[in-house]
Amino acid sequence: MTTDITPFRIDVPQSDLQDLHSRLAAARWPAELPGTGRSRGIPLDELRELADYWRNGFDWRAQEARLNAYPQFVTEIEGQPVHFLHARSGQPDALTLVLTHGFPSSVAEFDGLIGRLTRPSSGPAFDVVVPSLPGYAFSTPLAATGWTMGRTAGAWVELMRRLGVERYGVHGGDVGAGVSGSVASLDPQHVVGVHVVTDPLTAANAATFIPGMADGLDDDNPVDRLIKERMAAFQQDGSGYLAIQNSRPQTIGYGLVDSPVLQLAWIAEKVHDWTDLPVDRDQLLTTVSLYWFTRSGASAAHTLYEQAHSHEWGGPVTVPQGFAVFGADETVRRLVPAPEGAHWTEFAHGLHFPTMEAPADLAADLQTFFGPLR
Repeated sequence: MTTDITPFRIDVPQSDLQDLHSRLAAARWPAELPGTGRSRGIPLDELRELADYWRNGFDWRAQEARLNAYPQFVTEIEGQPVHFLHARSGQPDALTLVLTHGFPSSVAEFDGLIGRLTRPSSGPAFDVVVPSLPGYAFSTPLAATGWTMGRTAGAWVELMRRLGVERYGVHGGDVGAGVSGSVASLDPQHVVGVHVVTDPLTAANAATFIPGMADGLDDDNPVDRLIKERMAAFQQDGSGYLAIQNSRPQTIGYGLVDSPVLQLAWIAEKVHDWTDLPVDRDQLLTTVSLYWFTRSGASAAHTLYEQAHSHEWGGPVTVPQGFAVFGADETVRRLVPAPEGAHWTEFAHGLHFPTMEAPADLAADLQTFFGPLR
């Protein structure tokens, strides 16, 4: 097994760009029933406008150059290609932070955060390592079954060992939160702390499938009743994307790698539904393009299948823990198992994608939590 770390540069062939534009131009569009709004999926006019901009206005080469401004590398861990950004602050005492994205996202999500951590206007600076999850973007192809959050965490521990990093912090949201917690559990000798982000909807949604998370809820408690209402709404109306990927990833994968419109709709719908602040359209389409050019819509779905069929959800965490809740209300503290004395910050704005919605707030919270742990 090779342990080499090789420099990497994104260079999508022009023929792939031409193919994307041709497919978008030839897209077949379904009719839309009048008066249904968003109740049955992303509206036709909204998706057509976004697809038209992707074809005629979006500049992939500019976004490619922006991502290539960060040093990038690939290595192989357990037979799996792992791609990562490695941006350094230039400060000799800088702590390294490992930032892990979730679904449906990519390393492009962190573009507004990396500079604020490596070159802050004030406060501590950090070096950052930003991996692409196995099966996502350039951490493809997916080499085997079994890439759960726990196995990914083990790969991150090995990655940091190969980089020679003795002390580091971990941060993530969504799947990235689970991976980060598992890294902290696996490598407490080197991890100085774990910081995760969540929001009320994500917390309630997660409680529908993470074992034990909702065990203490009481129907007589109005906060708990609100949580249960949100859980029921997710199970009835919001979990279709997850149900199909948790059960038939190969089937949905055919469409995701063959139709750019389906891949666009699959991601754009969730970004709309899971945010309350505007997300830059070019940043959204950069992530969609990464899925499209690498055909990772299918392989990402397979990793969701793997976790859904796993009984491992991470072990105990003994290192300092930090939580940043966006769009906060009283429900999150009822669901998130934060230990006594944990760092806890609540923001009234933002939701599932604070790296894109409120990167300055998130960067400041990371500085506050990890600064004393350096």
